[in-house]
Amino acid sequence: MAGRRLGLGLALGMAATIAAANAGDGQALAQSATWTADNGNGTFTNPLFFDEFSDPDMIRVGDDFYLTGTTMHAMPGLPILHSRDLVNWKFVGYAMDKLDLGPDFRLEGGKNVYGRGIWAPSFRYRDGIFYIFTNINGQNSQIFSATSPGGPWKRTPMKRSLHDMSVLFDDDGKTWVVWGYQDIHLAQLDATLTDIVPGTERIIIRKGEGMGEGSHFYKFAGRYFITSAEWASPFRMPAARADTLTGPWEVNRAISIDEDFGQINGWRVAGNNEPITLVPPSTARGALALHQGGIIQTPAGEWWGWSMFEGNSVGRLTGLSPITWKDGWPYFGLPGNLGRTPRTWVKPALPVQPDRAPYARGDRFDGPELGAVWQWNHVPVDANWSLRARPGALRLTTLPASGFLQARNTLTQRAMGPQSAAVVEIDASGLRAGDVAGLALLNRPHASIAIERTGAGLALVVTDELRGEIARQPMPSERLWLRADGDFSTDQAQFAVSTDGRRFSNVGTPITMPYQLLTFQGVRYSLFAYNKGSKPGGHADFLDFAVNEPRAESRPAIPYGKHVRFTPIGAAGSPMLAQPLLVQQHPLGRVSLLHGGQALTVAKDGAVTMRRADGGVAQQFQWMEALTGGALLMSLETHRYLHVADDGSLRADSPGATADNKDRSRFSVR
Repeated sequence: MAGRRLGLGLALGMAATIAAANAGDGQALAQSATWTADNGNGTFTNPLFFDEFSDPDMIRVGDDFYLTGTTMHAMPGLPILHSRDLVNWKFVGYAMDKLDLGPDFRLEGGKNVYGRGIWAPSFRYRDGIFYIFTNINGQNSQIFSATSPGGPWKRTPMKRSLHDMSVLFDDDGKTWVVWGYQDIHLAQLDATLTDIVPGTERIIIRKGEGMGEGSHFYKFAGRYFITSAEWASPFRMPAARADTLTGPWEVNRAISIDEDFGQINGWRVAGNNEPITLVPPSTARGALALHQGGIIQTPAGEWWGWSMFEGNSVGRLTGLSPITWKDGWPYFGLPGNLGRTPRTWVKPALPVQPDRAPYARGDRFDGPELGAVWQWNHVPVDANWSLRARPGALRLTTLPASGFLQARNTLTQRAMGPQSAAVVEIDASGLRAGDVAGLALLNRPHASIAIERTGAGLALVVTDELRGEIARQPMPSERLWLRADGDFSTDQAQFAVSTDGRRFSNVGTPITMPYQLLTFQGVRYSLFAYNKGSKPGGHADFLDFAVNEPRAESRPAIPYGKHVRFTPIGAAGSPMLAQPLLVQQHPLGRVSLLHGGQALTVAKDGAVTMRRADGGVAQQFQWMEALTGGALLMSLETHRYLHVADDGSLRADSPGATADNKDRSRFSVR
């Protein structure tokens, strides 16, 4: 897979990269490589996708795996992805085209469903029919059903709202459902699947016994299991099991806990209410970890788990975890380090699939339909957008709106981490007085770079919801290229403009993109056009859109064959690490660390010594990288990480990376 690692310099590093990528005739924007989890060497690196995929649920039908997740107020919703190897996924379709349940779903009358809509789906299959059971705020739960994952899908309202429900088709033909937060309810569904059989509802696990929400309901080898998610710090995945549905139910408070891959807590919006107040980054633990997901068995008999974790402003991400059964519990992680997931690990023993991402990010708008990656913000007004009015362009005809958040026909796609830049060419010649059109970061607070038509002509305007208008300048041209550079490792963005698609100039000051629950989504790159007045205005033509990812490469940068020094990040090195070590290559992204014919060797208790190099398991480490930065070396002997202990000795018994690196397991490599 193509890709090149760059530093985190935003305004200079990314600007130079995008300018170079866009060099040429200025007519077509270059499309860079996009993130995939497959490392091409038999391993994968989490996350599966570096864009938001929240509340994931997965099923296996024969040799095929299918995945769906939450899409809130975005239309179409409930994407269906397909895989044969659990690492590479292909987009199949959406289960829901539009969900029009009133003026709030259409952004009418000042109403909206931000932070609401479709969420927490339960994906199931029985007797040739695919089912997705899902929640809608303020509405009854819904069922989507189809005989093919590609659709068409039929929507059927249920008779009740069942919070974070999960359905089990039992082997006796009955259908059961669990739902709730901490108090876990159980009931039998009737033959229509839309209502509860009278007299079957009961609470099977009570508040305080250790369960959370986001249940996933299973039956393995005659025993019932429920996984759930507890968001009260620290994030964790509890599980429950019982030999019969009526119990008794036994709870394991954490089959997965603390795994945030060393990620720092980024900028955040305090609480879930307005006015918006930002909280700065911190190294506090427990608020980002893997926590909501489920487990699946492959045709080869392997067990794997998937779960989401908080990815800061880019949104909730999905991780893949090896499962280790111990004492009858399906722990996420490897023997010796249960509950912790390696960021890089060996792919499932399944047929090799092409290295692919689910979506093509760019769009020239020259096809009969929008690319699959696009979703509308709320229900669109179909009469006011077109791919045919001007061939090779997306035309948005403006409608009146009080501001960006109430603008109809805003077209969005999820931002890509860890860094990406969205670039769009826009023809503003069709704008009328009061029209504003451009490129936005849909978030709370939101921000945009836009062209506005006033009585004085065209002006380029940069707006930040928190700071108001932060830049305005007259524009001599009706055709511009607008760019939003996003660094999701620092939660910072920068807008830029070009008159030729090659040379860009930054406009305004950097924008802070926080993690927030007001939209319950990560940042979305958005194309919009609306009129500030009370009447419809003109139109804007978007001619080309591209997303470039300077750090699209998922593969860890391992310095094979080089002598390097390892220094714990934020701490002085130990005597053993003061000397350079030769990085010897092994298959599957593994290394031995040598000096003078000897190698770092790990004992079963985690003690590390130098022994004669033999390349055995005790001398091999899985090389991976923390999301916050730094190399991680997981011993194959202990499945724990090399670190500098409090007494200065080198050991391989750290459970995993943390953002504060207090156990000194994250190393800079020089």
